Amino acid sequence: MNLILIRHGQSEWNALNQFTGWKDPDLTAKGIEEAHNAGRIINNLKINFDLVFTSALIRAQNTAEIILKEINQPLSTIKNQALNERNYGDLAGLNKDDARKRWGDEQVHIWRRSYDIPPPGGESLKDTGERVLPFFMKEILPYVCEGKNVLVAAHGNSLRSLIKFLDNISDEDIVKLEIPTGAPIHYVINEDGSVKSKQDFFNE
Repeated sequence: MNLILIRHGQSEWNALNQFTGWKDPDLTAKGIEEAHNAGRIINNLKINFDLVFTSALIRAQNTAEIILKEINQPLSTIKNQALNERNYGDLAGLNKDDARKRWGDEQVHIWRRSYDIPPPGGESLKDTGERVLPFFMKEILPYVCEGKNVLVAAHGNSLRSLIKFLDNISDEDIVKLEIPTGAPIHYVINEDGSVKSKQDFFNE
């Protein structure tokens, strides 16, 4: 059945070019509008949702709440930190340019764009997937396979982990995937959990 993935709208720290991770800034005015726009796109799909999942972070929760108001489906959300953004450890809260000055362009690039090398005190994308995927397999995918429609509002790296699995993307290629804020990704899932079709709305 239908699975909609969406990265939260622009957050206050996205706008400031800061590493965010498990820190909890809210949406900017632009992020709120992105969430409303996502809701209008999703509304055009004419999907009646059964379940909504978000992370434990306010930017994802508020994105889901705005979307649900836009589509006039007052569902409660299931919140779980398994869907949280990648933990950036010692980088969290730092401006990305300042981090490059401190550790060097090459080292910061490795932390940001390698699959399995974490920043100090944080998670790699591989680490993130190792908590996101078991939750998805146990708590979300079974509902979709039995015919339920599910919305997941989460983060760039938690969604990368899901898309890597759903689209069978390699370790090398998944780090190149850019997921815009506030842009829905619509999967239709078969009963066996395989992907029947996919459509993204990155340029809407």
